[in-house]
Amino acid sequence: MVPERRRWLIRHGESAANAGAVTTDPASIPLTEVGRGQARSIATTIARRPDLIVTSSYLRTRQTAEPSMQRFPDVSVETWPVQEFTYLSPGRCVGTTAAQRRPLVEAYWQRCDADHVDGVGAESFTAMLRRVRMLQERLATHPAGFIVVFTHGQIMQSLRLLTLCPDMDDRLLLARFLAFDRQEPVHNGQILAVQLIGVEGWGSGSSEAEGAFHHSVQAN
Repeated sequence: MVPERRRWLIRHGESAANAGAVTTDPASIPLTEVGRGQARSIATTIARRPDLIVTSSYLRTRQTAEPSMQRFPDVSVETWPVQEFTYLSPGRCVGTTAAQRRPLVEAYWQRCDADHVDGVGAESFTAMLRRVRMLQERLATHPAGFIVVFTHGQIMQSLRLLTLCPDMDDRLLLARFLAFDRQEPVHNGQILAVQLIGVEGWGSGSSEAEGAFHHSVQAN
C-alpha cells in the first residue's frame, strides 16, 4: 500500500499590515494580538503530529508557527523560500499603510507584465511562480508523511491556480490571478489541506487541493 502523504499550507495570522498599520520592511512585519490568537488556534487544530514544519523567512510566519512548534517540540523545522510575493519595491513603500499602497498595487496588476520588476527588492510574477513550482515539486517528492507549511496568501493562491491550470503560461496566469484572488481570498490563519497519494498525486487529480479550504481558524 502506498503511504498517505498529507500537506497543509497555512497562511500566517493577522499581521500589523493586515490591520492597517504603517510598516517598513515586508520581512519584519509582526503579528497583531489577534494574529497571535489565531496562531494558538492553529496549533490546537493540528491534531496529528507533523513529520516536518516549514516556515518562510518572514517574521509573521515564524510567529504563527511558534505555538505549533511548542506543541510538537521534537518535530524538525525548516525554512523554505515560501515568502510572500513582493512585487512592489520595498523602498517605495517605507512608512506606508496598505491603503496608501493601493494605487501602486492597482498599477502593478493593470500593467500585466509577468517579467516586470518594480525595483530593488522586488520580484517578478514569473520569478514568484518559479518558487511556487519548486514548492509543488518539493511537496510532491518529499518523503515525509505530514508536512505543515506556514506561508503567505499569494503563495497559496498561486499554488491553487497552478494546480487548476498547470499548462497555462505565466502571462495568462497573471491576467487571471487578481480576479481569482479576490473571488476566493485566503484569510489569515486559513488552511489549505492537500492529500497526496504516491508520487503522481499532484496535478489534475487534485480535487482535495481545490476543495480543501475547509478550515478558517479564528482567534481565541
